[in-house]
Amino acid sequence: MHINVFKLCSGLRVLGYLMILLFAAIVALTYYAVVFITWGPLLFHSFLAFSIILLFHILLILLTWSYFMVVLNDPGSVPPNWTPHQDNLPDSDLEAAATGYCARCLNGKPPRCHHCSICQRCVLKMDHHCIWVVNCVGARNYKFFLLFLLYTFLETTLDCLALIPSFVRFFGGARNHSLSPEGLAFIFLASILNLAFALSLLCFVVMHVSLLLSNTTSVEVHEKKKGIKWRYDLGRKNNFEQVFGAKKALWLLPLFSKEDLENISALRGIEFPTRSDVDV
Repeated sequence: MHINVFKLCSGLRVLGYLMILLFAAIVALTYYAVVFITWGPLLFHSFLAFSIILLFHILLILLTWSYFMVVLNDPGSVPPNWTPHQDNLPDSDLEAAATGYCARCLNGKPPRCHHCSICQRCVLKMDHHCIWVVNCVGARNYKFFLLFLLYTFLETTLDCLALIPSFVRFFGGARNHSLSPEGLAFIFLASILNLAFALSLLCFVVMHVSLLLSNTTSVEVHEKKKGIKWRYDLGRKNNFEQVFGAKKALWLLPLFSKEDLENISALRGIEFPTRSDVDV
C-alpha cells in the first residue's frame, strides 16, 4: 500500500487547534494571577499597581491582536497557473523573476516561495509553519508574527517581574500578606510558565531580528552561502521596510497602510527587488 507521507503531515493542524486553547488557558491563568490576586487589590492604593495593570493590559491587547492577525491572515498563496510577467517588472526585479515549478501543486513557484507539507500548498516567502497559530508564516503575515513574538516576550517578562513581590511577601513571613495556598499555587504556576516562555521567546526574538535585518527567512538560512552576498539583502532600512512597511506610525501595530501594500512589492509576496551586484 502506497502512503503519502506529506498527506500525513496535514494531521499536525489538529494539534495546532489544541495550541490555541493552550494559549488561551495560559493567558487566563496569568490574568488571574497578576490582576485578580497580586495587583488588583492594590489598584486604588498604589500608583505602581495602577501602572503595572495598565501596561499589562496594553501589552495583552497588542499581543492578542497580533496573534489573531497571524492566525486569520493568509500568508500568501500562489495564483492559479502563475507565471512571471517579466515585461512588467522593473529592472531591479528582473533577477528575481526566475521561477521554479511545484510538482505537488502543479503550479509555478515565485521566488522565495516554498511548499508547506502541513498546509498542502505553496506559501509566498515562506518562513515556517507555526503550530501555535495553525498557519504558515509568510510574506503577508510575517510582520504580525514578529509583533506577536515581541509583545509576548515583553508581556511574559512583565508578568515574571510583577509576580516576584508576592513570593517575597509570602516566603519572607510578612504578616500582612493575603495569599492563600491556592493563590500561591496559581502565582507559582503562572510564574514558571511565563519565565519559560520569556526565556525561549528571547532566543526567537533575537533570531528573527537577525533574519529581518538581513532580509532572510528561516528556510533561506540553509540556502545562503558563506562568503557570498545575499541577493535580497538591500540594507537594514530597506529590509525592515519590506516587512513592516514605510509608514512609521504603523510599525508597532499589526496593520499595513494602503500605500505600503501598493508600493512595496515584497509585501505582496510575488516580486522582490535584488542587489545589482549579486548574480542569482
